Amino acid sequence: SGLSWEPRSRAVEQVHLRCTEGSLEWMYPARALRVVLEPNLASAQHTTVCIKPASDFQGASIYVERAGQLHLVVSEAEGARPHHVSCFSAHMPQRVALFLQASPQRDISRRTASFQYELLSNQGAAGPHVKKMALVEAMCRPCDNMELLMAICSSDFVVKGSIRNVSHDSENHMSQVDVSVQKVYRQKNWIFQQEEGSGEWQGPIRTLLQCKVKKGGGDFLFTGNEHFGEAWLGCAPRFKDFVLVYQAARERGANPCEF
Repeated sequence: SGLSWEPRSRAVEQVHLRCTEGSLEWMYPARALRVVLEPNLASAQHTTVCIKPASDFQGASIYVERAGQLHLVVSEAEGARPHHVSCFSAHMPQRVALFLQASPQRDISRRTASFQYELLSNQGAAGPHVKKMALVEAMCRPCDNMELLMAICSSDFVVKGSIRNVSHDSENHMSQVDVSVQKVYRQKNWIFQQEEGSGEWQGPIRTLLQCKVKKGGGDFLFTGNEHFGEAWLGCAPRFKDFVLVYQAARERGANPCEF
C-alpha cells in the first residue's frame, strides 16, 4: 500500500516476485514501484512476459525497463479494457523489471493498480501476434498424433465433452466454445463446474478468432492450458479418433503417459 510509505521519501519501493505466474495489488498508488520478476527456475528460458490488468485497474501506468529506458506497456486508460493482455519479449529471461508509476492525484480516494502476470517460453510461439495475446498454445492447425499424445500428459485441462455453443468476439479477436462436459480427466483450477440445478458439468474454452471455430456434433477430447484463469484451446480431436491413436500408441509402447 502507498499509504505505508514515508510522505517525504522519494525512494522507489522494490518488490521481487519469484514465481513464473502470479498477481500484484498496489493499493493507494503513490510515487513509484519497481517490480522485478525473478523466477526461481534458473534453467527455464522465459522469453515472453504477459500482463493482464484488472478490470478496475486505476492510479498507475506500467512500464518495462530495457537498457535503462522505460517503455510503456499498460497505461491507466488501457487498464479498464476487459480481456486486455499485453505481451512483450524479455531481453533478460532470468530477470525482468517492471516500473509502476503512480498517476498524479489531488485526493486520497482509494485506487488499486492490480494485474496478473505470466512468464512464458516461446515454444510454438505465433510470431509477432504473441505480442498482443498470451496464446502461444492456441494453434489453429490440427495436432499431429505425437502432439496429441503429449497434450494429454502435459495440458492444464483434459475433458471429454460436446460443443453447446460457439460465440465470437471480433473486438478482442477471440472465440468462446461453451462445452458440455461428460468427464473431467484433469483441470488445474475450477473452470469446468457442475451446475446446481441440472448437475451437468460445463465450462468455457477460448481460442483465437482466426481459428474460425464452428459448432460440430459428437464428442471431443478438449485439451489446452490456462492463461489468467481462462481455459485456452490446444488439441481437440474427436474422441473416437483420439481413442484409436492412444490405443495404437499403447500397443507399441509409444504412449508418453498412461491415460
